[in-house]
Amino acid sequence: MIKYALIACLLFTSSAAMAEHPSTPPLAASQQQLSQLLNQYKGQVVLLDFWASWCSPCRRSFPWFIAIQSKYQQQGLKVIAVNIDVERSDADAFLTEFSVNFNIIYDPDAVIGRQYQLKGMPSSFLIDKEGVVRFQHTGFVADKLDLYESHIKELIVK
Repeated sequence: MIKYALIACLLFTSSAAMAEHPSTPPLAASQQQLSQLLNQYKGQVVLLDFWASWCSPCRRSFPWFIAIQSKYQQQGLKVIAVNIDVERSDADAFLTEFSVNFNIIYDPDAVIGRQYQLKGMPSSFLIDKEGVVRFQHTGFVADKLDLYESHIKELIVK
């Protein structure tokens, strides 16, 4: 289980620690952005999705993520989509097809993807209000949309 505190510990390195360990590499911008969003969304349910422009199931999933964000945002759902394309222009071209209503993080080096140990594309992690990953979905299967939504509803009412 991953807690926001654990993520913050993994993602943030204090300046004191940097002084003690000058060889500690700086955080990637994508890690900083995700950490800031997760902190901002504490107390809410977060659907963290990893996608790429070359992933055909990702193309099918985006309309659903847009709809689910609209449907549940007033109840505390926040969608964050992490793109792992090497070329930002590929991701930007993909996004021109959609009216995205959630945060996009660009992670061309897949730093965040490695932290979450992705098993396939797309991969989604549903994080509860306490920051614990409760559900993980690999791929996007239309027959499982009711299940995906039931997981969201379950975490919203807790």
